[in-house]
Amino acid sequence: MASGASAGDLKDEIAPTGKLRVAIAISPAGGAFWSTKTEGGYAGVPVDLGRAMADRLGVPVDYVVHQNSGQITDAASKGTWDVTFLPKDPERETKMAFGPIYEVADATYIVKAGSTVTGFATLDQPGVKVAAVNNTTTMRGATAHLKNAAVTGYQTYDEIYGLLQRGEVDAFALSRDQLNAMAKKLPGTRVLDETFKKTVTAVAVPPGHPQSLAFVTAFMTAAASNGLLRKTYDDNGLKDTPLRTQ
Repeated sequence: MASGASAGDLKDEIAPTGKLRVAIAISPAGGAFWSTKTEGGYAGVPVDLGRAMADRLGVPVDYVVHQNSGQITDAASKGTWDVTFLPKDPERETKMAFGPIYEVADATYIVKAGSTVTGFATLDQPGVKVAAVNNTTTMRGATAHLKNAAVTGYQTYDEIYGLLQRGEVDAFALSRDQLNAMAKKLPGTRVLDETFKKTVTAVAVPPGHPQSLAFVTAFMTAAASNGLLRKTYDDNGLKDTPLRTQ
């Protein structure tokens, strides 16, 4: 990190409260974007990256918890968080500044147990109910993709999990790795083979924070090459997930 006045200026911009406030979203499955609640606090790739980033800055870390990435986006201009890691799309690029992408994931659908749906063509029919996490990149992608099925947004992963388990929705749109983990817990459900969108996840800072953006960009670039990013994946049960940075 830079020394002297420039380091002080960076801390004033990126950690104005004296702590690095890292915005995270919670789900039971974890992954490259979602974090999980643990007995001692929080776990996940964003949790570990945020802690390492705070250590690099020499400040404590403070996790600001949200239910989904849409809530993080809505808070971008409110001064409640300093850095986050979330799916990137053109709409969000108008609301915050993104650094390097560290994950590229396939978005698809899981269908309820007993469903006769075999692919996108049989899913996209009138009367079919598809759930997505509200105001997310995946929900916007599913809404654009499906011309006949109805896409409804819900606030949390947990809520949709329950609806799918009870058969109250026909399908759930999310990233393939998350859905594969869900399918193991819900016998009879199936993850469709096709992909409707590539979801890219990246580090981000609020708008108008040029020093913060430069810092997180350098940090993530180094993390991808020095083994830190690989370690965060391995430590969070993603040893078989390849790094797909861009």
